[in-house]
Amino acid sequence: MHDHGDDFGPWGVDGNASAIQRTEEEWATIARYIRHAADKVGPDLPLCLPGEPQQCGRTAQQHVLAWSAHLKAAAHHLIEQATPSRERGAHAAGAVYQRRLAELRDQSTRG
Repeated sequence: MHDHGDDFGPWGVDGNASAIQRTEEEWATIARYIRHAADKVGPDLPLCLPGEPQQCGRTAQQHVLAWSAHLKAAAHHLIEQATPSRERGAHAAGAVYQRRLAELRDQSTRG
């Protein structure tokens, strides 16, 4: 995968203060799940290098971010393709999305 969000700046300079602390193995498992989901809804993510995510030199956590962004974009594109009207699509991408995001955040704080 070519776009890892490197245009934001070098990885690691902003610390991990807001990130949930996970091991590299835990991040790798999540990265695999996200990549699998992204490949299911398409378009397929290209490989970084054989043996990804480690061989491209980025951490599994970086791949979680990059592939999650890809999955979010693919989901938004599906909303655009499936909507019978711009208004319904805007509602799904806006209000419905925000409600679901709030529910997920609430669930993660209750742990």
